[in-house]
Amino acid sequence: MEDEKLIELYENRDEYAIVHTRNKYDNYCYSIAYNILYDHEDSKECLNDTYLQVWNAIPPKHPNNFKTFIGKITRNLSLDKYRQKKAEKRLSNEFTISLDELNECIADNSFNDKTELEELITDINDFLAHLRKKDRQYFVCRYYYFESIQDIAERFDSSTSAIKMSLKRTRDKLKDNLLNKGYTI
Repeated sequence: MEDEKLIELYENRDEYAIVHTRNKYDNYCYSIAYNILYDHEDSKECLNDTYLQVWNAIPPKHPNNFKTFIGKITRNLSLDKYRQKKAEKRLSNEFTISLDELNECIADNSFNDKTELEELITDINDFLAHLRKKDRQYFVCRYYYFESIQDIAERFDSSTSAIKMSLKRTRDKLKDNLLNKGYTI
């Protein structure tokens, strides 16, 4: 089913919207949740919460890109669940590993207001826009979707060492870019 038809089902409050969304996006959303949580049950719980949140969000929202919309909801719910679990105990998975890697170039700055954080996000997005396509894809897979290096290598038919080297070079470039813009690392 086309995304526009799915959105129309939600807007008409048709309960089949969730059934069709599950059929189309369950694997996509599950992989996002699992890459953050590394727990089958928690990932399934996030999926259920995702569908409920989509149901509550449409209407009034009318997303332009439904896949991105539902993926972002899944990611945010999974990050919330991760933080909750982290408060209960220390977890180690691709999420924490990738955050540790990024810590080299983006310090745990305390931003005085939302504007400063938005400026950092804009600067990172501008940086990513100027990367080679493959380097940008590796970066997004690793640091947005929290995929393992092995999974990225398999997806792009590359070696793990090539992926690691590309990510390291990209992090170094990002660090230099942010330092040049006045950020402290």
